[in-house]
Amino acid sequence: MKKIYLFCSQGMSTSLLAGNMQKIADEHKLDAEVKAYSITDMDKIIKKLKPDCILLGPQVRFLFNETKTKYQEYHAPVGLIDAKDYGMMDGMAVLKAAVKLIKNETKQKST
Repeated sequence: MKKIYLFCSQGMSTSLLAGNMQKIADEHKLDAEVKAYSITDMDKIIKKLKPDCILLGPQVRFLFNETKTKYQEYHAPVGLIDAKDYGMMDGMAVLKAAVKLIKNETKQKST
């Protein structure tokens, strides 16, 4: 199962997006777990649950480089949720972006 975790300021609106993404993943029979968390829990969540993909909400995009560096040992790609997709709660677009990040990370590991 691929774990796709979204992080934002509070985890509130992002949890709606994560729900949309999970619904789409389930409909397409993707073996994925999509959850949203507050950025304040990021360190604990990543170290304990080891996600396959880390996505940051638009309001915490300033943490992108720091997050990539801090968690690179976990080999989970870090991505930014597109502000338009976030605003539209477009679970399909964000899920596709997450899957693409995971596939690219897998390719890099195998080369």
